[in-house]
Amino acid sequence: MRKPGSAWCCVLLSSLLLVAGGASAVQRIALVGGTLVDGTLAEPLDDSVVLIEDERIVAVGTVGSLPVPADAQVISTEGMTVLPGLWDMHVHLMINGHADYEHWDKTYPAQFRDVIMPASAKQLLLAGVTGARDLGAPLEDSIAVRDAIASGKIPGPTLFVSGPFIQKKPYPGTEAFRWGVDSPADARAKVRKLAAAGVDVIKLIDQDQMSDAEVQAVVEEAHAHELPVVAHAHRPEEIRRGLKFGVDCFEHTGLGASPEYPADVIAALRERTGNMAAGPLFWTPTIEGLFNFPYTVKHHEFIDGDAWHEGLTPAIITDIKQSLAHPERISYFQQTPQRWPTLKRKFQQLREAGVLMLVGTDSGIPMKFHSGSTWNELDVWVNQLGVPAIDAIRAATYWPAVAMKADRDYGTVSEGKYADIIAVKGDVLKQVALLQRVDIVVKHGKRVK
Repeated sequence: MRKPGSAWCCVLLSSLLLVAGGASAVQRIALVGGTLVDGTLAEPLDDSVVLIEDERIVAVGTVGSLPVPADAQVISTEGMTVLPGLWDMHVHLMINGHADYEHWDKTYPAQFRDVIMPASAKQLLLAGVTGARDLGAPLEDSIAVRDAIASGKIPGPTLFVSGPFIQKKPYPGTEAFRWGVDSPADARAKVRKLAAAGVDVIKLIDQDQMSDAEVQAVVEEAHAHELPVVAHAHRPEEIRRGLKFGVDCFEHTGLGASPEYPADVIAALRERTGNMAAGPLFWTPTIEGLFNFPYTVKHHEFIDGDAWHEGLTPAIITDIKQSLAHPERISYFQQTPQRWPTLKRKFQQLREAGVLMLVGTDSGIPMKFHSGSTWNELDVWVNQLGVPAIDAIRAATYWPAVAMKADRDYGTVSEGKYADIIAVKGDVLKQVALLQRVDIVVKHGKRVK
């Protein structure tokens, strides 16, 4: 029989081996040589070094000042811009650019969770999007896909999900992802159900068709559960109602053809953004899809690339292609020629009113593939709407993390935060369109591209 002392020695030795094994199992990565645009207000850092241990950033410095551990995997970023992973604050994982909503909603719900939403998530990640807000999908599917990504079962950006929209009446055939409310009590009950399921945000649409009491109930109940509320801003009355009851973030720049926002709406926005105690008012304009529509109709090459095929079955790919054979016929865009001239003015009005703009794209809607929507939005902001490149980048990195109260862990390349980092050959501050070909993607410390 082994003596007790021998047993304790074996236990101690095993423990020491486990500790030693654990120490050696730390994964170290060093991104070395690129120009770092870290998402803060700091100047770009040439010859940067970013040290990563497991999931987190442990140090940021320069080649001359920060030694690289001998056991680190060195990834050269020479000649590249190094950035925080991008965020897209308005995505729809359940759709993939198909032109016919009615057909899609009837044909594919059974494939949302296991095929379509994972495909959308992977496409976003490979495009450099490491954080995303999914605004509108069946509840159980939204939670399942978000959690599968978080656990590492499937690749994708860190997701913040709303589950179904809250609105007055769901459109026929959309009840799985659009929940109607018929009273303030029902509104509160629907929000409580979403909160209990674990959503991260409440999405409110068509609030101009609801009673004041119903809108108030949605916002109050969401805030009682510490959930932000995002709301559509297609029509002036939607904005007025949202401001009246404390919506946290507005979506879109409007589908109307009015040349600008009404004076009373702008005055109300200025009053709200001037109220520092209320915190920032966020806005996701999702402007590129409409802005680039005239070009897209004439140039169909966007369909020819295969990045948007990732994860989809051949049958789904063929179906999407066939639906987009004649972009000029898509009903969704028929009023775009009247809306297009209003976009610059409305965007400028919002900036002048002091709202904090977030990059979001409505990716998944007709002709908006997840694989390219985010860089296209940034390109329009910078090259068509006059937004400085650094401001556009912060609207796709730092401010989204702040909006989702996740900035302790995300949004900048800083010590202690998750290592969500991308790198792109060339100078993104001079040519933001370089983001269409992201060379390196690191998500939670693991290189995925």
